[in-house]
Amino acid sequence: MENHWSFEKTALPHKSLLYNYAFAITRNSDDADDLLQETFFKAYRFWNNFEAGTNIKAWLYRIMKNSYINYYRKEIREPKKVEYKEYHLPYDTLHETPLPLKHLQEKSYDELFGDEITRSLESLNDTFRNIIILSDIDGLSYEEIATMVQCPIGTVRSRLHRGRKLLRNKLSAYAKENGYLSKKPAV
Repeated sequence: MENHWSFEKTALPHKSLLYNYAFAITRNSDDADDLLQETFFKAYRFWNNFEAGTNIKAWLYRIMKNSYINYYRKEIREPKKVEYKEYHLPYDTLHETPLPLKHLQEKSYDELFGDEITRSLESLNDTFRNIIILSDIDGLSYEEIATMVQCPIGTVRSRLHRGRKLLRNKLSAYAKENGYLSKKPAV
């Protein structure tokens, strides 16, 4: 019982941050839910391996990242399956209006960024996008990110700098059009 209480107290407060990251990498609310559930299942299952006093967020993010990578590899190896009833549905019923947002995190994520910013962020290489999301959106420290992505802090800083630069270049016209940057060159 102590183990269960310790897990709830230590791991569960990070659920919304983990969901936001899962949604960012899967780009689908159902897949994000599945990945979050898988992450907490594995974390609880291996809770006795967690060292108290170490960085719980980095540990959970690493579980999530590894679960996502394993899932992605499995998807590549297995062909896409189509249900018989889906295959025979008329075309119009396959393209229904999207359902309303299911999660508050999705809504706040969509409201936080406009379409152009979201598209620009999603167009970045996964390596840069993930570092930017972890640092600038989720607010993780360089140390936490380095632990999670299993690379040196200097590499995290470098990727963050390069990713921000790429994002800045992609958004410069948008920033000028919306008054975030002056349209006149600086003198």
